[in-house]
Amino acid sequence: MVSASKALRALMRREGTLVVPGCFNAMSARVLRKAGFEAVYMTGYGTSLGLLGMPDAGFTTMTEMHMNARYITNAVPGVPIIADADNGYGNAIQMTRAIREYIQTGVAGVHIEDQVIPKRCGHVAGKFVVSIDEAVGKVRAAHDVRLQLDPDFLLIARSDARGANGGSLDEAIDRVNAYLDAGADMAFVEGPTSVAEVERICASVKGPVLYNQTGVSPKFSQAQLNELGIAMAIVPNAMTRCAVTAMYDLALALREDPLRESEFMASIKGHPCGDMHEFAGFAEVRAMEDRYLPKDELEAKYDGAEHGWKADDTSKAAV
Repeated sequence: MVSASKALRALMRREGTLVVPGCFNAMSARVLRKAGFEAVYMTGYGTSLGLLGMPDAGFTTMTEMHMNARYITNAVPGVPIIADADNGYGNAIQMTRAIREYIQTGVAGVHIEDQVIPKRCGHVAGKFVVSIDEAVGKVRAAHDVRLQLDPDFLLIARSDARGANGGSLDEAIDRVNAYLDAGADMAFVEGPTSVAEVERICASVKGPVLYNQTGVSPKFSQAQLNELGIAMAIVPNAMTRCAVTAMYDLALALREDPLRESEFMASIKGHPCGDMHEFAGFAEVRAMEDRYLPKDELEAKYDGAEHGWKADDTSKAAV
């Protein structure tokens, strides 16, 4: 079986920009796989909000981020995951553990940033960055660990200097070029605010560019991303926003009348994800039972059973 990191590298060799949507948990990753995406990004903002119910302001720990990454990779085997690794949860020494354990979760790559601790979302005001020397040391530490454990593991280095108090786009570009020299595979300038700034990044960065299509930054079509020459574009929190707003609307409807759930269920009949048991993987469970459990146990479980959902055909289910 091809490793996740090798699979991601293969996707990146294709012509054009690789667009990678963001998931916030294992369930949302399964939705993206169902929709046909070949790679998925684990958003730090969505992880903080989805796991803790708290903003992306340095509240999530390294252990919690690793845990979420592990759940996600297990939920969508074969789909490369790129994870937000924040600022490595310490200095260059702590960065070595962060990268080692991210590799152990099964993700295909990470991005690391140069914000101080505690960090925050790159599209929220109030940021500072560490010195360029400290940041370069952290990139070198991350690079050394991945060379030891998985040389194909994708290392993306991000600078928040564009949006930091007293920072600038020039500083951010200089920083990511230094990070590329230190061993990063891809540069990520967070928070450009105009098309002209994005064009300048693409012209001035001395390596592949990741673009974060969210927040204060301009939004581009696939064709425009291709034309700009961007290697990868992430759309980190669209799934999170949609989940929050859809759940809120349904919650209001249920508050008016609990029977409104029946209306909602009727409205999604026939939707690709509308059958919750099918989407959750009960057909796969039934197929595994057919393969591994004793025949007499299966007969006792299912022969004549009329109550509850049953898979129509388990022969095509992925095991």
